[in-house]
Amino acid sequence: MARHSLAKSHLKFALFGGVALGLLAAPASADTLQEAMAMAYQGNPNLLAARAQLRATDENVPIALSGWRPSLTVNGNITRNRNENQIFAGGGVGQVVTGGVVQRTSESVQVQFIQPVFRGFRTLAQTAQARNQVAAQRARLEATEAQILLQVATAYLDVLQNQAVVDLQMNNVQVLSRQLEATNDRFRVGEITRTDVAQSEANMAGARAALVQAEGALQQARSTYQNIVGKAPENLERPPLPGLLPDSLQAALDAAIAQNPNYLAADYTARAANEAISLARGELLPSVQIVGSYGRGWNTVADKSRSENVSAVAQVSVPIYQAGAEYARLRQSKHTAGQQRLLADQARLDARNFATTSWENLQATSASIESFQSQVSANEIALEGVQREAEVGARTVLDVLEEEQRLLNSRVNLVRAQRDQVVAAYQLLSAMGALTGAEMSLDVPVYDPEAHFDDVEYQAFGGDADAGNDGNR
Repeated sequence: MARHSLAKSHLKFALFGGVALGLLAAPASADTLQEAMAMAYQGNPNLLAARAQLRATDENVPIALSGWRPSLTVNGNITRNRNENQIFAGGGVGQVVTGGVVQRTSESVQVQFIQPVFRGFRTLAQTAQARNQVAAQRARLEATEAQILLQVATAYLDVLQNQAVVDLQMNNVQVLSRQLEATNDRFRVGEITRTDVAQSEANMAGARAALVQAEGALQQARSTYQNIVGKAPENLERPPLPGLLPDSLQAALDAAIAQNPNYLAADYTARAANEAISLARGELLPSVQIVGSYGRGWNTVADKSRSENVSAVAQVSVPIYQAGAEYARLRQSKHTAGQQRLLADQARLDARNFATTSWENLQATSASIESFQSQVSANEIALEGVQREAEVGARTVLDVLEEEQRLLNSRVNLVRAQRDQVVAAYQLLSAMGALTGAEMSLDVPVYDPEAHFDDVEYQAFGGDADAGNDGNR
């Protein structure tokens, strides 16, 4: 009877292990990875902050374009004058002959108009620099977007992995509990020794500790998921491999070099630094501007007087020597441009390396899944054989326990390899610059970085800025 109970418990272990793996494939009414990505795409604070930073960078272009526009200022003055005159005559000290007090309030207004004509090509350089800064910031936004979506995918799969491990460990505790009962029954009838019971008790204690650790890892994964997505995970299902994966390593490298957002951001930053050289060089060139002014005054000379002045002046300013600061800024901009170009070169190498590493991880995890599946099948057959041999006394309880642990480990390794495969696939998409809301076809409005830029590019008036506007169109 005890042997029958022990064999039955092992059969339940094998069946439940298959069910635990099946939980990764098809739970009812599950939250999909696409839905989790959509929630983070719309509400993740880091992603929203990156969009706000891009909108702030957009304003560099109208700031630069203001160098073509005139400026108009109005100055007004109101002056209150009081003059007291005393005239002394004769030789007497303190004798006032004539005198009086004159008080007058004078008013004046002046309007000045300044139109830049030539600024040493600085407006052109500043505008080109600003446009490159916007392009760089757009690439950084794409990098942030890819980072957030990759974090969502990783957190999603971590929850699935840890939930499956908890299920396997929980089932292991249940099986070992029944096995311990069966071992005690066999010990009481004299079939096995006290050593066999101690071995079962030790494995039972280890299984309980492993279950506690697995439950702790699951809670941490759920907390990370909620932090990134914005809600607690509910009934997650194992996602398939994403589309858009390349057919070869070379295809992945070509895409990474052309589209990796971190490399693009570094490249546009280097271009903006080159424009800074022209901007600094412009300080050494002449500048031309037209200054027009109109002034009018009342009571400025005498009571009831009125004056009016109109002037137009073409001003040419030729810098001769400005204490050497302009040359220092020019040298500084050249060094900075060289630095940014080197950083762009390194970013290109990093993109290539990231794509290569992600590709190799994907190939390795795909191959390991096949190996672990074979290992699970072999361990299931081995466990069944050891159990039957133990029933006839050819194997010990320790042999059965060791084989059960091998099967458990192979199932846990399979679960982790399945998680690593999908994560590696999304890492590869991130390296290729393809992990975006648009490429993932998320069921949400796609953020349009050009919408705000088009609104403000040539805007010359107005200070309203909607902080909640994320640019979705």
